[in-house]
Amino acid sequence: MTNEAREVRRVRALFLSDVHLGMRASRVVELIDFLRWHEAEVIYLVGDIVDGWRLAKGWHWPAEYHQLIDLMLAKAQAGARIVVLPGNHDEFLREYLGTYFGEVEFVDRAIHTTATGKTYLVIHGDQFDVVVEHAKWLAHVGDWAYRSALRINGVVNWVRRRMGLTYWSLSAWAKHKVKNAVSIIGRFEEALSLEARESGVQGVICGHIHYADMHDRMGVHYVNTGDWVESCTAVVETPEGELQIVKWSEAPEKRPKLRLGGLREREAGE
Repeated sequence: MTNEAREVRRVRALFLSDVHLGMRASRVVELIDFLRWHEAEVIYLVGDIVDGWRLAKGWHWPAEYHQLIDLMLAKAQAGARIVVLPGNHDEFLREYLGTYFGEVEFVDRAIHTTATGKTYLVIHGDQFDVVVEHAKWLAHVGDWAYRSALRINGVVNWVRRRMGLTYWSLSAWAKHKVKNAVSIIGRFEEALSLEARESGVQGVICGHIHYADMHDRMGVHYVNTGDWVESCTAVVETPEGELQIVKWSEAPEKRPKLRLGGLREREAGE
């Protein structure tokens, strides 16, 4: 589908997280393209939009970052409500919790009600990550390991492109294949699902672990938005009230890819 043939998709709500502005691997160009073709009544920025950890070590703020911010502000000025829920990488924004800047508001958590009346807790999720909460030094080690994997991934995918192969994610492969990683993801999902039940809602929408998924295995509707470092995924609520995971690919003629369930069958290891 070409840009000329494609129409702007209008949705009730849009949820995205883990853009990590400041990290060189951030897929900001793809995110700008995605936002240009989606209009929403409310946009939830579900944490780690800015990577304060990386910016504190070395400033990286290219022109496309300004384009992204201008686009978001334009949407706010056009009437979209924008809700910012800071994460652990942009925890400095938590100083502004409870404040409003025009149509932009900063909160630690929010309750979203769909067109069908279903309620969801919206939260980044780092609050339920034991490593982040009680051993921040270990979280920084994990961040270093993740960035190292991204660098290795860059070399691997340069070779794959030369061979005419598609993108492959080392970190996504590890999340699928390494038993400890699968166990950690499961515990994270369980903790968020429990918090949703205790909050009296029917589902939870979160980010943090860079693993887009959607399921009802733990008694509530668990939804994770994924990230804009590798997977380029977001969650939308349709006008009818259905939540969907959208994967925004690099090839314009193949956009958008829509998956109604989880993203268990990802590129890595297929």
